[in-house]
Amino acid sequence: MTITAAPSVSDGCLVAGGRVVCYGVPRNVVVSPERSGSAFLGATSSAPSSRHLFTIGVLEGCKFMCLFRFKLWWMIPRVGKSGSEIPMETQMLLLEAREESAIHDENSSDPTTENTFYILFLPVLDGPFRSSLQGTPENEFQLCVETGDPSVQASQALEAVLINSGDNPFELLKNSIKYWRNAKVPPHLDWFGWCTWDAFYTEVSPKGIKEGLQSFLEGGCPPKFLIIDDGWQETINEFKNEGELLIEGTRFSTRLVDIKENSKFKASGSDTSCTDLQDFIQVIKEIYGLKLVYMWHAIVGYWGGVLPSSKVMEKYNPKIVHPIQSPGNVGNLRDIAMDSLEKYGVGIIDPEKIFSFYNDLHSYLSSSGVDGVKVDVQNILETLGKGYGGRVSLTRRYQLALEESIARNFKDNNLICCMSHNSDSIYSSKKSAVARASEDFMPKEPTFQTLHIASVAFNSLLLGEIVVLDWDMFHSNHTTADFHGAARALGGCAVYVSDKPGIHDFKILKRLVLPDGSVLRAKYPGRPTRDCLFKDPVMDEESLLKIWNLNKLSGVVGVFNCQGVGNWPLKDAEVVPNSASVPTSLSGHVCPLDVEFLDQVAGDNWTGDCAIYAFHSGSLSRLPMKACFEVSLPILKCEIFTISPIRAFDQDLQFSPIGLLDMYNSGGALETLDCTSSNPSGWRVTVKVRGCGRFGAYSSKKPTSCFTDTKDMEFLYNAEDGLLIFKLEGECGLREIQIKY
Repeated sequence: MTITAAPSVSDGCLVAGGRVVCYGVPRNVVVSPERSGSAFLGATSSAPSSRHLFTIGVLEGCKFMCLFRFKLWWMIPRVGKSGSEIPMETQMLLLEAREESAIHDENSSDPTTENTFYILFLPVLDGPFRSSLQGTPENEFQLCVETGDPSVQASQALEAVLINSGDNPFELLKNSIKYWRNAKVPPHLDWFGWCTWDAFYTEVSPKGIKEGLQSFLEGGCPPKFLIIDDGWQETINEFKNEGELLIEGTRFSTRLVDIKENSKFKASGSDTSCTDLQDFIQVIKEIYGLKLVYMWHAIVGYWGGVLPSSKVMEKYNPKIVHPIQSPGNVGNLRDIAMDSLEKYGVGIIDPEKIFSFYNDLHSYLSSSGVDGVKVDVQNILETLGKGYGGRVSLTRRYQLALEESIARNFKDNNLICCMSHNSDSIYSSKKSAVARASEDFMPKEPTFQTLHIASVAFNSLLLGEIVVLDWDMFHSNHTTADFHGAARALGGCAVYVSDKPGIHDFKILKRLVLPDGSVLRAKYPGRPTRDCLFKDPVMDEESLLKIWNLNKLSGVVGVFNCQGVGNWPLKDAEVVPNSASVPTSLSGHVCPLDVEFLDQVAGDNWTGDCAIYAFHSGSLSRLPMKACFEVSLPILKCEIFTISPIRAFDQDLQFSPIGLLDMYNSGGALETLDCTSSNPSGWRVTVKVRGCGRFGAYSSKKPTSCFTDTKDMEFLYNAEDGLLIFKLEGECGLREIQIKY
């Protein structure tokens, strides 16, 4: 089924996909048809303003999932059934509808998705206006448009929200956004990394970095890329006198005074073996085999911007500006950093000079051997737009300058965007290829662990159509390390940790990282399965979170029990579950159909059945495409299932490669599969695989021999489940395996 009816307003009702979405639509609401059955929604006002709040209509009795900014920097998901549950600062809204019934009818007994379709509302940028959605206690559905500058006004915003519909939610999002820019994907994504933040926070030093790299090396898992996070720059806190304690609330008002490294990274600092940043980076690359080193900085230099009185900074015409937050941000969750910056101000660089600043900074870093940057605190720009043409204009100018500088100074588009979850940044960047997917991993906050996994998966629905998602670091030696490690294995993201030196769990790391330091990254962003989209995997006390992805020859589904540990921010007290009432174990179902687009990697010989390999239990089973099996998991436990289509090469020979059995994403090691007949001697299956360790496959019969590089290998074959296992020794490069029958 393809939804072709364009959205429209008829008899006071907003109609999309041929179904009434909301009623009581005012006359000032305008719907303008677009390409392929989509439309833009907007509204007009009798008077110009820099901020308009338009009522779209009444939205009731429908399942929805939305992504909203619960505070200035970050998005999280929410599910609900009426307009009153749509939070302020909603940046994506997805409705579930039934083809043969009204949108509010949930009484279908059909377990399939064939009679279900989806309606997408996507707030975008309309000229100087940035758009968002929200609800009211009366179930009114509202559109907010704002410029962030009182002098930038208009009386209408006619293309503020894109509306589209379709029967596949993932294709719907892809076709609606069409924003993948074919930006060059930086190489750090395919290598194991280490970030200094949790290991040292701002006390990072050359000595500590060397100790950390050495401990990884001794454990047999050396990182190939390094992020030197906050703590390397020359900064000053104007509100603290030498020898005195830091004034409460001023930490985030610290300002940048120089583009060069601070004394810790010079000969006079904590490690006299390095003379400066260039010398230090050269040494650690040579000794520890690092391929890539990134440095951290804020989009305005540092948290509090740059110091206007600095001799180095004065050529960029900086001045102190006090941020002004949108009512939507203030109406959700206030942030300690913003409280500080509103009081003490931000040293903002003149937009006319921002490229010069970035270019000076990045050219210096590049000349020192730095390969890229992580640019943080990006959403601060939306609060500084007054006097600069508004939030959208200022963000665009900074983003353009940043991307031009990256292209000039770093050869591989080596940029990680962070704290950039406002639509101003999402839609203003043109070349950025990687962005953080959620709030930080917080090792000392036990209630945040499940929220982190769930929010990344749901945020990937929107952000994953635009950038490669960065799931943030985690700790390999942590009570939730298996939980986080498994999620990152199927996230299609970089894999990096922030372990303190000497505090590692190499068993966890070696499930993610091959001996050469590379990782088995899946093809797409890891997203919730279709049957999870409108469920709350954190607080509804009954739903498991399932995340799907694809590799080159197979699919993968991770199942996570995220219930009973944490609560979503801004949830009313009456809906927060009592932890004692949450079951200690939950059950759900997994089906090969959970993997979207599996047929695209299955090949012409697919039987319709799949081999299902469970990572933790080590079990292999065979299942028809539409069949399901039950999974039961305790709280904070997970299981990963490799779902590999079974190919029929003969009446008696059916085969399905699983991959490296000791890696979370086993199928990520597989490159190609072929089978040739060598009658009268039989059949030969050829698999190209990357990596080493135990290799597994489903085979309907026992092979006569297995070999690689003309060397025979011993193998084990279980006739009951068809599991074939042999061990790949030696180097981790691409190799060809041949299995004879």
